[in-house]
Amino acid sequence: MAFIALGVNHQTASVELRERVAFNAERLRTLLTEQSHQSQFNDLVVVSTCNRTEVYAMTDEADMLLNWLAQANGIDVNQLFNHVYRYEDIQAVSHLMRVASGLDSLMLGEPQILGQVKSALSLAKESGTVSGNLNRVFEYAFYAAKRVRSETAVGSHAVSMGYAVAQLAQQVFSHPEKLVVLMVAAGEMNSLVAKHMADLGVAKILICNRGRERAEKLANEITPFVEVEIIPFEELSQHLHRADVISSCTGSLHQVIAYQDVKAALKKRRYQQMLLVDLAVPRDIDPKVESLDGVYLYGVDDLQSVIDENLAQRRQAAVEAEVMVNQLATQLLTQEKVKQAGHSICAYREAGQQMQQEEVEHALQCLKEGETPEKVIQELAHRLTHKLLHPTSMLLREAAQTEDPEYLEWIQDHLHRVLQHRRKPKS
Repeated sequence: MAFIALGVNHQTASVELRERVAFNAERLRTLLTEQSHQSQFNDLVVVSTCNRTEVYAMTDEADMLLNWLAQANGIDVNQLFNHVYRYEDIQAVSHLMRVASGLDSLMLGEPQILGQVKSALSLAKESGTVSGNLNRVFEYAFYAAKRVRSETAVGSHAVSMGYAVAQLAQQVFSHPEKLVVLMVAAGEMNSLVAKHMADLGVAKILICNRGRERAEKLANEITPFVEVEIIPFEELSQHLHRADVISSCTGSLHQVIAYQDVKAALKKRRYQQMLLVDLAVPRDIDPKVESLDGVYLYGVDDLQSVIDENLAQRRQAAVEAEVMVNQLATQLLTQEKVKQAGHSICAYREAGQQMQQEEVEHALQCLKEGETPEKVIQELAHRLTHKLLHPTSMLLREAAQTEDPEYLEWIQDHLHRVLQHRRKPKS
């Protein structure tokens, strides 16, 4: 039974195709539960995110697995065929480890993918489609991902605007848990900033947006993690002094945070330092604000240069991470082979013990029939030796008949070592 990884991602398929093969959790649970009662595929995990849909399974029927993925989404398999990648055994294990580590992500080193893969495994377990062997592969992949993140710098540098703002806040302020953060606008960019700041554990987030509906939507998304307050946009200048960190991204054609307003806010704060991040183009914040003592002002270009440098560092760290993943994948497959060899050894020993029992019973019967002990012992040794050596003799004959001389040489060398070890006198 092979371990197969099969799917599409941002590198092989368009957004339109990825949308067509994506699964939501509820539909996937239904499909997997149905599959758990069928003999065709009842040992599989499906990872489905905005950038990938992948099926991991223990099976010898990779083509049928591709057909299942196509049929489950109502797609002609020929449409899917040219966009699907397929890996088997060590390549599949290595791919799963790369995915879980963020090495195969659109944003190199992104941490969210590990949680998504863990959720996919949990869903498959609940649906009854995960065997002990498949679970062991995934748990080892999680171990590999943790090693990559703790022993390399793949995920240690900010490579998104939202993450970069959170990192800046940590550099400027020693106690992020005491911070009050003001989001000026609640669009996509500031939503990401707000979520990263919430993850940072800040004390409170103020949301100031022209339309209340969008502000409330963002508030609902982050309220479980942080205290949130919505303030009217026309009252923005009146609340500047409350914020330690301000992130602005309005899309306005005019500046919305004036020099005089920040100066007045500083005075109300008794000149405690402020971090202002202007993510808008055109700019939201008067550039002269940077001249005020205690104010740190960063623009899009400042952050982008930091992100570009950090991304280069991540790519360099990724080389080290790839080597680690390949080593760990090989290690897992070696462990599995040793385990399989252990089963073979047990079976061989059981067969040997059965032969021994048969020959002992035969020898006892001969003694009862009056044969001399010397003759019975010699016959017992001869018959038992012949039975035990027969499989090895057959293996040597088959090796000699193959077209690979190295195979025969390998067996002969190992047998020679065993025999030499047996001939050594005991001390």
